[in-house]
Amino acid sequence: MAKGNIGVTSDNIFPVIKKFLYSDHEIFLRELISNAVDATTKLKALSSVGEVKGELGDIRVRVSINKEKKTLTVSDHGIGMTAEEVDKFINQIAFSGAEEFLAQYKDKTEAIIGHFGLGFYSAFMVSKKVEIFSQSWKEDSKAVHWSCEGSPEYQMEDTIKADRGTDIVLHIDDEFPQYLEEATIEGLLKKYCKFLPVEIAFGKKKEWKDGKQVELDEENIINDINPAWTRKPADLKDEDYDKFYHELYPMQMDEPLFHIHLNVDYPFHLTGILYFPKIKSNLDVHRNKIQLYCNQVYVTDEVENIVPEYLTLLHGVIDSPDIPLNVSRSYLQSDNNVKKISGYITKKVADKLAELYKADKEGFSKKWDDIKMFIQFGMLTDEKFYEKACGFALVKNLDGKYFTLDEYKEQVKSAQTDKDGNLVLLYTNDPNAHYTYIERAKAKNYDVLLMDGELDVHCMSQAEQKSMEKAEDGAKGIRFVRIDSDTIENLIRKEDATKDNYSDEQKEGLRKAFENLLPTNEDKLRYFVTCEAAASDALPVFLTQNEFMRRMKEMSAHQQGMSFYGQMPDQYNLVVNTNHPLIQELVSKETSEEVQEEVEKKADKEGDAPTKETVIKTVYTLSGEDERLKQLIDIAFLASGQLKGEALAKFVNRSVELL
Repeated sequence: MAKGNIGVTSDNIFPVIKKFLYSDHEIFLRELISNAVDATTKLKALSSVGEVKGELGDIRVRVSINKEKKTLTVSDHGIGMTAEEVDKFINQIAFSGAEEFLAQYKDKTEAIIGHFGLGFYSAFMVSKKVEIFSQSWKEDSKAVHWSCEGSPEYQMEDTIKADRGTDIVLHIDDEFPQYLEEATIEGLLKKYCKFLPVEIAFGKKKEWKDGKQVELDEENIINDINPAWTRKPADLKDEDYDKFYHELYPMQMDEPLFHIHLNVDYPFHLTGILYFPKIKSNLDVHRNKIQLYCNQVYVTDEVENIVPEYLTLLHGVIDSPDIPLNVSRSYLQSDNNVKKISGYITKKVADKLAELYKADKEGFSKKWDDIKMFIQFGMLTDEKFYEKACGFALVKNLDGKYFTLDEYKEQVKSAQTDKDGNLVLLYTNDPNAHYTYIERAKAKNYDVLLMDGELDVHCMSQAEQKSMEKAEDGAKGIRFVRIDSDTIENLIRKEDATKDNYSDEQKEGLRKAFENLLPTNEDKLRYFVTCEAAASDALPVFLTQNEFMRRMKEMSAHQQGMSFYGQMPDQYNLVVNTNHPLIQELVSKETSEEVQEEVEKKADKEGDAPTKETVIKTVYTLSGEDERLKQLIDIAFLASGQLKGEALAKFVNRSVELL
């Protein structure tokens, strides 16, 4: 028996391994299985060049639990190790056997997983003792037994082992009893080893019979050794891609909209399949669904450093041996290859979308509502993607028709260009709430877009900015305005504003009369009254909301640095239409001798001089008129969808009384 100290530069490497080197205890199983698959792949490579003679026989990797002995064993029938190799690859930490093997057989094998030489030592995170039993493939070699109890001291001796390969026996620490439970180990195997290129067996298959689970003779194979992304696209049908999608996401009920098969060999190696899921709202819910693999070994589903942020909304798999990881394979590291891979994926996704739109515009349009958030997110965060996406990013009008922005601008420019040359694009985010405003727009043959998406406001601002940047020789850009942000005459002004014949005093009195009856003490709402000469057939009183302030508030919900706008109360303008007959009737009462006398009596009683302003202010709050004013205000609130609860009940009762 040989004894010695493991060749490390620290007095005790094990506390470092347990606390700092590996980010998660459970990955010990991934590392040990990866080493076993690595050893098996090496054996197949040697066989392919004739160095290993005869049939390879059983090459499955097996995982087993012995609860009585409190052991977890990982066994392979791979290349095995001699005593010299154990000393070289196990006792000298960080000397990578895989890298040396690759250097010698780089043209003969494609899937040597190990890169770091430290994976084996992850076993000590959960074990109080680890043993190795190994028999090399080399003729006349002796089997070796190595053991260590979590200190730099180890023991190594010759032993007898019937089969070629290596058994790693973990004596599980009492602190981690969960790793002796079948359900825990099977869950970890399915998480990390589901697509490894060598079959992984864990126990026997089971089935329900007579109300209980019965063990079968057939071994329980955990993994699919030929996952779809490793196969050629020409060999796959749509149903194969859909089947693989549900293999990745067993709980996902919806079918993917379409997929992209990635396959590149230069200047880096990358394979994978990306799926477009249905995404309608809530960006965060859909993220972290892309799984990163390294030679079919699962690494992580947090790929923000490997793909642009908006691509994290996609689902699927990417696999590359050229993505640099740290020694625990758990953290991505910055590297030029990462940037190249990110750029390639971005281009591939954009090209696929452009191809789909060009090939079938109608079919693409039907899927637009389910993918528009992804495309909009990409346009907002990636300039290169924006440039490509302009050709297939769509807008939808209230008739359910889809257009690219350029197509839509051409469609409406003759009707919706104002007197200053600005192209005004009208939109609503709630057709029911804005029905009255929409009907006013349609009466003028204007078209209205439906913009009710989570990122629509951001995209409108981006489109406006881009249009101004491209405007040349005095040309104007585009403006998006919500249908309720002003009178329709002001939204698309075709001529100078219409003037009325009212004096400033009359307007001020009218304004104050309405202002006195508006809701007060609302923390999140502010109302301002304005008098404007709108069309005579428009509502006598209606609400509008400033486009800029409202848009800033909406954008603040998703954009850092704009919280100031989010804290501001919602502000509305109550517009009194001075051209409407009902308003004109109210104003005409100013000349009534009866009204004048009643005002003077009221003023004398209160001890005030009957000034012009006092007269006008009082005219609209005389007995009976306050009810009419409240009715007009409530009609405005009702038309904009803001009349609810108690206010709505009062409106109904008042309407009955007035009738």
